[in-house]
Formats: sequence, C-alpha cells, structure tokens
Amino acid sequence: MNPFFTASEHPWEELGDGIKRKIVAYTGDLMAVHVCFDKGAIGTAHIHEIHDQIGYVVNGSFEAEVDGQKKILKKGDAFIAHKHLKHGAVALEQDSVLLDIFNPAREDFLK
Repeated sequence: MNPFFTASEHPWEELGDGIKRKIVAYTGDLMAVHVCFDKGAIGTAHIHEIHDQIGYVVNGSFEAEVDGQKKILKKGDAFIAHKHLKHGAVALEQDSVLLDIFNPAREDFLK
C-alpha cells in the first residue's frame, strides 16, 4: 500500500444534498475522510454503533451538535463523538470542510 495521499489523484464522491467526501487514508483501525459541504448542507444527526469519530474543521464553519449540545465551530476547531452519541453538523459557509477521523475504519465507505 502506498503510504502517501495525493489529493489530486482521488476523486470526490458526491453524496447528494450538497455534500461530497474523499477518503484521505485508512488502516483497519483508523480512517481519515474529507467531507465538503455547500452552505446550509446538513450532516444529519446520527449514531455510530462501533465508531468513535473526531470532526476537525479544515475550512469554513459549522453548527455542530453532539449529545444534544450545540456549538459553532470554525477552522481549527473540532468535535468528538464517541460511539453511541448522537451527532451532526450544518455548514454555515460555502465549501466548509471537515476532516472526519474514525476508529475503527469505516468499512462501509470502502465498498
């Protein structure tokens, strides 16, 4: 496996509703994914049964919610959503980007 990620060599996967993603890198235990949002796009609140997640704001800003708590996050900020905690985000600016980090890797993203 190539140990380097070159963004231009990996296409975005359109998810619909103003959201697209690109897998940055992964192992069996860890995965990093860029997720790009149009302004107003909603990362619908959801729960992971086996994945812990960190969402790091690479660009733009979000209203993030974790376990019923809401906070405005800007570039350089992050949230932590342990498994079984409901979480989601709404993009407040065009081309807002999260770097989502998962443990373990999201096998469903690789299919």
